[in-house]
Amino acid sequence: MILMKAEDGHIIVLGCGDVGKHAAQTLKYSGLEFIVIDSDPWAFEDADYEHLVGNATDEDALKKAGIETASTVIIALNNDTDVIFATLIARGLNPESTILARANSYKSIDKIYKAGADYVAALSIVAGQMLARMTSRCIEMSCRKIDEDIMLYEGIEIEKHTIGSEHDIVDRPVAEIGLRERFGCTLIGIERQGNIITDILPSTVILKDDIIAVIGTKQAISLFKYKYVK
Repeated sequence: MILMKAEDGHIIVLGCGDVGKHAAQTLKYSGLEFIVIDSDPWAFEDADYEHLVGNATDEDALKKAGIETASTVIIALNNDTDVIFATLIARGLNPESTILARANSYKSIDKIYKAGADYVAALSIVAGQMLARMTSRCIEMSCRKIDEDIMLYEGIEIEKHTIGSEHDIVDRPVAEIGLRERFGCTLIGIERQGNIITDILPSTVILKDDIIAVIGTKQAISLFKYKYVK
């Protein structure tokens, strides 16, 4: 176990399953200060970041992680009852924090919002990266315009497309396609033969039968589809 001295502005990630690990990897890559809490010690077997073995819905565990001074809490637990409970506790211990939560079922979204979450992401394929990227943006803006950020992200759409041999992007690397530069949208996930790829690099090649997840404004995604996936 690696314990961290809590300082203002750090991030707490609750849960170290697939979504929590993706969030942690993205936060580490971004150079942000964070700590992850999970009750399973094996979840941290190869972890090279700050972590705490404990119950993410336990008040004492959250206090050990510095909940009172955390700027942001990412809740990536696998059970929506735990997500709701953790949201209530985190909000009670730190009314000023920004809480970003994963919903495992669409039916739980309203309940998680009512528990005190600022934003709820319901797609497990992309939830980890979305929450971490939102956190990075919020910290860059000192979290002073979180309402504007939420409106921005609620205006963003996610679409999934199955790539066939007739599509112009098949067998081409992401850097060559230039989604962000040319259209303003981003490739955030690939489902390939039952496996989910979220670590998208410029060298990542899109293959036939890949199911890609693209995020962006409605206009940006429409431009992308017009060019590549008619």
